[in-house]
Amino acid sequence: MYKIKKGDEVIVIAGRSKGQRGNVLKRLDENRLMVENVNMVKKHVKGNPRTGEGGGIIEQESPIQQSNVMMFNPNTQKGDRVGFKTLEDNRKVRYFKSNGEVIDI
Repeated sequence: MYKIKKGDEVIVIAGRSKGQRGNVLKRLDENRLMVENVNMVKKHVKGNPRTGEGGGIIEQESPIQQSNVMMFNPNTQKGDRVGFKTLEDNRKVRYFKSNGEVIDI
């Protein structure tokens, strides 16, 4: 079980996109995430006349390290650390370390 999952809202704490918030689009592997509208790069695309696609410069998301983002806590409006705990019914859930609020219900 990962501390950050697809669909979670995160805030960037380091790098060029520091301070930006976005939702996790997907996990690429154990350490890299794709976050919506964060770590944008310009890519030069060659046109394809057979399919009618034009070339040019497009802007797209680039992967970001998991260590450079924190879960966004809506109560405190800040980034927060995440931990795991087991409930009475033996379910393993994530929770915010600052206030103990359970994320997965």
